Order: sequence, then C-alpha cells, then structure tokens
Amino acid sequence: MYIPSHYQITDTKAIQHFIQSHPFATVISKDKQGQMLATHMPVLLHEFGDQLVLSGHFAQSNPQWQTVDNEDEMLIIFQGPHGYISSTWYEQEDVPTWDYQSVHVYGNSWLTDAAETKEDIIALLNTFEDEAGARFENLASDTRKQIHGIVGFRISIERTYAAFKLSQNRSTTDIEAIIEQLSSHGNQALADAVLHNSLEPEG
Repeated sequence: MYIPSHYQITDTKAIQHFIQSHPFATVISKDKQGQMLATHMPVLLHEFGDQLVLSGHFAQSNPQWQTVDNEDEMLIIFQGPHGYISSTWYEQEDVPTWDYQSVHVYGNSWLTDAAETKEDIIALLNTFEDEAGARFENLASDTRKQIHGIVGFRISIERTYAAFKLSQNRSTTDIEAIIEQLSSHGNQALADAVLHNSLEPEG
C-alpha cells in the first residue's frame, strides 16, 4: 500500500485499536494457480504471549480455505470510515480528494483444529453478544453442530501498514469546514475521525 509519510500510522497500540474497532475485514490469498481470492468476514485480534494473531473462519464450501497453510503470505485489509472531500469546502481552490482509514496486515497462516476453531468462535460470539444473547453456551445442540460447516484459521501478524488520510494537510479552518460538511452530508463517522485526528498531538 502506498502511504505518503504524513498519512502513515506506526503506533502499534493505535493500529491494534483500529483493528478491534473495525473487525469486518477482507481476507486475500492466492491459490496454487496464482489466482487471487478474497472473502469478507469478521476477524478478531488476539495476543498469545508476545505474538499478535488474527483469527477467522471460512464456510467449508468456500474454496479459499484451501489456500491457507501454503507458503504464501495472506493479506488482511481493515477499512474504516471514508468519503469524498469536495474542494469547495476549502478556503482556497484546490482539487477534491477522498479521506479514509485503512490497515493492511500480512502474515503466515494455518488452519485451526476443532478445539481451536471452537475457541475462536466462542471468542467471536462473546465479543458481539451480551451474556443473554446468542453465545455458544446458549445455543441449542443442533445449532452448535453448524460449527462443523466452517474451517477456522489463524494468521500470525508479521507486517502491518496503516494509512489514516484525514485531511492532515489542510488548515484548521479547512478542517473545521470538512467536519461540518461531512456531518451535514450524513458521514458522521468520518467527521468524527477527522476531528479526533486533528486533536491528536503531532509526533
């Protein structure tokens, strides 16, 4: 991913927080014929000792799971709020652009066994369900059996690239206008991201 230096994020904790806040990712891998495959899915971040690991699962009918465990790295893309920035919002004429947040993670992958897959599914449900919700222990036995229709995997994080392009190159007046316009156009998530980023201390 091409990242101009003023949009690059290197703070590990900030990247981890972003991944946890935007878990619906695009998982990309290559099969033995060199064909690129991609699946959109929730992916969770785990800390196993000093190693950061991502976990997810494919439907058993999805052939992409067969690309796991080969010698090629997998790429996982996490996308945050994004949107069009009109240059009419600036004090002085310039070109329009697009603000966005994106994290690319590269790592080595492996398939999980039945116990690990169950562990990761329980973690996934516990993340998004409250105690009275559709957690694994609350499901009927017939429903639990559907776990046999998925293939779990984990990826050890080896390289991470993060780009937060949030109008950092604009003046304070322009940023205030961008936030106001994004809010009025219904893109509050991006407006909040631009505001938060503008309040972050440099360096």
